Amino acid sequence: MPTSTDALLDRFLTALGPLEPVAVWAHGSLAGGDYQEGRSDMDLIAVLPGPLAPRTLWRLATLHARLRTAPLAPLLHCSYLTPDTLNDPARRHPTWAHEELFRRPVTPVTRRELHVFGRVLHGEAPAPLLPPVPERELAAFVVADQRDFWRPALADARRWTRDVWVDLGLITFARASVTAREGRLISKREALELLPGLGAPAEVVADVHGRRYGTAAPAYGVWAARRAALTRAYLGPAIDALVASYG
Repeated sequence: MPTSTDALLDRFLTALGPLEPVAVWAHGSLAGGDYQEGRSDMDLIAVLPGPLAPRTLWRLATLHARLRTAPLAPLLHCSYLTPDTLNDPARRHPTWAHEELFRRPVTPVTRRELHVFGRVLHGEAPAPLLPPVPERELAAFVVADQRDFWRPALADARRWTRDVWVDLGLITFARASVTAREGRLISKREALELLPGLGAPAEVVADVHGRRYGTAAPAYGVWAARRAALTRAYLGPAIDALVASYG
């Protein structure tokens, strides 16, 4: 683990200590082996004794605000659960991300990641606390995400000129395809390697790979517009086919 990442995690765990967390887990690339310091998010789950009263939420917001000046701090995201709120995948939990506190669910994908390769940073392991995710539930979630979020998002052409939409749109589709078909999770790097075989435009895949793992600059101008058109033209029919097969 790179030094700056270790330093931030140590500061975070120390600051969280007075709240006596039951467990703190890492998921996503930080746990799965595809972590890129300065590019990847640090995705965490903290289980607190509860209940998460307004005073506790204020303390959490203050904790994160005090970390804002630390290197990599904007990339540290954490959802806060309690032992009695772990069971419901649809429940929305307090979450610090993008420099604000809001509520969002801990999805079946995250839950499966925690069971398969979750990294214990403090306290108990995920398995004794977190119910397992059946394969049917996992597949249904990733297909619904493609159908209900990513497919409608293609209607807004302007957003697809941005790197983040192209990157996540293609990678999430490839990962969903494997999960729906085989019931397993793959890394973002594996998803990029699979995309050409799934029919994705090679020049767009190369662009994503160059920015994520190389030194390529962000896209702009004519190329950004062309890349957006290629991505949208590919993802629309590809998502439709995925939903028709597994929805």
